Parts: sequence; C-alpha cells; structure tokens
Amino acid sequence: MDVLYSGCRWAEGPVWFGDHACLVWSDIPENRMLRWDAATGVSLFRSPSDHSNGNTRDRQGRLVTCEHGRRRVTRTDHDGRIAVLADAYEGRPLNAPNDVVVRLDGSIWFSDPTYGIMGHYEGFPGAQEQPTRNVYRIDPATGGLAIMVDDFEQPNGLAFSPDERVLYVADSSRSHDGGSGHHIRAFDVVDGQQLSNGRIFAVIEPGQPDGLRVDVAGNVWTSAADGVHVYAPDGTLLGKVRVPETVANLTFGGPKRNRLFITATTSLYAVYVGIQGAV
Repeated sequence: MDVLYSGCRWAEGPVWFGDHACLVWSDIPENRMLRWDAATGVSLFRSPSDHSNGNTRDRQGRLVTCEHGRRRVTRTDHDGRIAVLADAYEGRPLNAPNDVVVRLDGSIWFSDPTYGIMGHYEGFPGAQEQPTRNVYRIDPATGGLAIMVDDFEQPNGLAFSPDERVLYVADSSRSHDGGSGHHIRAFDVVDGQQLSNGRIFAVIEPGQPDGLRVDVAGNVWTSAADGVHVYAPDGTLLGKVRVPETVANLTFGGPKRNRLFITATTSLYAVYVGIQGAV
C-alpha cells in the first residue's frame, strides 16, 4: 500500500479524473480540496471549499460536490464556474449534504445528514430545519428535488450496483450523536425514480460505514474503522483491506480503474487490487 499524502485533518470525498490522470479529494476541517497526480504529487485544488465533503462527476465530466458550509450541492463547470444544484427543500435549508452519486440518466442522488451543522469542525453550527435526514434525487430534466427515503438516523455514503437496479446507502449515526447506525441498507431502484424494498445489506464492525463504492462484479467496498471491507452482492464478507487509520471514503481510479484510492483520517492511501471499479 502506498501513502500518497499525509497532513489532512479529515480526508474525504475522493474522485478520480481519468481524463486528467488525477485524484481530487476533500479535507473537511481545513476547508480545502487537494489534488494528486503521479507526475507532480499533491497540490491545492480549491480553498476555501465551503467545507466540501463528498464528490463525484456527472455524465459530462463536471465535478459535483456536497458542501457543509453553505449546506448545498454544487456543480463545477469546465470553465470553473460553480452552479448551485440544491440548497433547500420546500423552502427550508438542507441539513448538510454529505455524499453524492450520479446515475446514467443524469439524475443526482445525495445524502443529507446533520454532521456539517453540529459544530465548527466540519462546517458551522446550525439548526436542523428539515424534519428528517434524507436521501434526495435531483431530476436531470427539471432540476427538481425529491425525497427518496426519509427514515435514516444519519444517511451517508451512496453507491449504485453496476446495473443501477440497487442503491446502497450507509447509515453512520453511531459515529457522532449517540445513534445506533453502523450498517448499509440496500434498496431496489424502481423506474430510476423511486426506491423500494429497503433492507439491511451489511452491518459494519468495527466502526461504521461512511463512503462506499462498487466494483464491476457488484461487490461493495465500504469504509470501516480498520480499513476497507468488501462484500459480495449477497452480503457475504469477502475480505478486508487493512488500513492503519480509520477510513472515511474510497474510489477506484488509475488507467485501468484497478487502483483503490483511500481517504483515511489524515492520509491518502492507494493500493492495486485484482478487480476494476464499476464505471
């Protein structure tokens, strides 16, 4: 395993840019985003970053970011301009958007727990103005926002199965506010616009799940306190990638999508694995 960088407060939200052969990730408490590539190493990507957390790319290759600071989801266009995709629901501010994924139809799905409004460390103290902590969908045609599921203690990382028929969502409430959640739930995706048949997919021990990704075989790779846990599509634990720090998030990258980039507390790690990440 390679240590690519150390010196973060809480590293999160890695996203791979294959067309630029680089990785971008968030350092939430330091209010910055960093960039790594093999040729030049690590540089500053954005500061301030509005306490950015999860990142992904849309179907046009644009960066989509969850921001704790302004409680919103944004898109960075190719010319650097930033557009706000969501910052309120039914006239009330969102809690603190956390992680985000994009389906092939262009819809954007994100989680909205309250970590970013609990204090100054990951954002700014603020009131929870939404009655629940939800997973939302942004419609690709209208930009409208809809609640997909509203019964989480603290929804966190998200990932679709390779065929996009299943959405996996982490509940990580054990980490902060006395909650009990340390599991991943799976939902069937109905017509690309609804979720049904919610069930427990895996219970994470030690720690709790945070960010997660899926490989081409449909295996789920999730963060945990002792590293990255890998689960088969039926929920069987296949193995672990041990990491010396608590893992927050991960993504597949590299020219062959077979290098696992891991954001773990203070550091960015990378390890080659025997399978490719799902596109």
